[in-house]
Amino acid sequence: MRPFELTTAPTIESAFSADAAFLAGGTTLVDLMKLNVLTPRHVVDINDLPLRGIDTADGLRFGALERMADIAAHPGVYPVISRALLLSASQQLRNMASIGGNLMQRTRCTYFRDVAMPCNRREPGSGCSAITGVNRMHAILGTSDACIATHASDVAVALVALDAEVVLAGADGTRTVKLTDFYRLPGETPEVEHDLRPGELITEVRVPRLDWAANSTYVKVRDRQSYEFALASAAVALDVQDSRIVDARVAAGGVATVPWRLTAVEEALRGKPVTEESFEQAAALAVEGARPLAHNAFKASLLKRTIVRALLELTEGSRR
Repeated sequence: MRPFELTTAPTIESAFSADAAFLAGGTTLVDLMKLNVLTPRHVVDINDLPLRGIDTADGLRFGALERMADIAAHPGVYPVISRALLLSASQQLRNMASIGGNLMQRTRCTYFRDVAMPCNRREPGSGCSAITGVNRMHAILGTSDACIATHASDVAVALVALDAEVVLAGADGTRTVKLTDFYRLPGETPEVEHDLRPGELITEVRVPRLDWAANSTYVKVRDRQSYEFALASAAVALDVQDSRIVDARVAAGGVATVPWRLTAVEEALRGKPVTEESFEQAAALAVEGARPLAHNAFKASLLKRTIVRALLELTEGSRR
């Protein structure tokens, strides 16, 4: 590990630094520093900042330093969020990791994490080893010729489905950004992963009130049942009345370079009867524009089946 300066920020204003890395739970930052993937000269410990609290009075609000385990266990948190959190990592990591840090975590692409391999996300212009390498875990949606790395967060998928926003604070003040706009597609600049300006940090996560999101779930398919990242996942919330879908929210993880909102699937579900046939027809739209590669073509059919499974789980008592 390379030498670095560690300081503690007593106030939000004192934390702003264009050349610093922020330390909350440390479950991603410390790992990547050990691997020399990240080599910050200045690390700011932000754990003393007043960025905590969970409010469910009108929608949901999470302070950025709230731990994943505490949010998952809190009454009033929508099931899709709780389930996504509970299916993330191990209990020990969920006890340490903050919600803000989870949204900022870096890709688990093995080529990104191996400094001996070319990676445009780590070293712009060096190339993407995954495109012609072992790409079974990589994305089929939102990719480019410069990067095919999947986004790692589970809860970000649930939050994107629910139109969540993040509040960002920096030296120039605060601003609010929809999570769908916060994450950037790789395009030709995969090193630019989000809309966070130098020195800014996430202070709060907000989810608009959506009463029917009480009928929601998160289904995650992976190689093993614990401590593993998604091959495909689906965050789904349904408003069902008289065995017919009134409204739907659907997003996918494990298959895209950013948490992937599936608006075409949502539109296809609205007004349809609660039947497996309706679900399969809608889920078929999830892979429009997919670009599978040598080892990950199976993700197209897996994603469709994962969405159908989530829909079936939510409508078990109301299907015809």
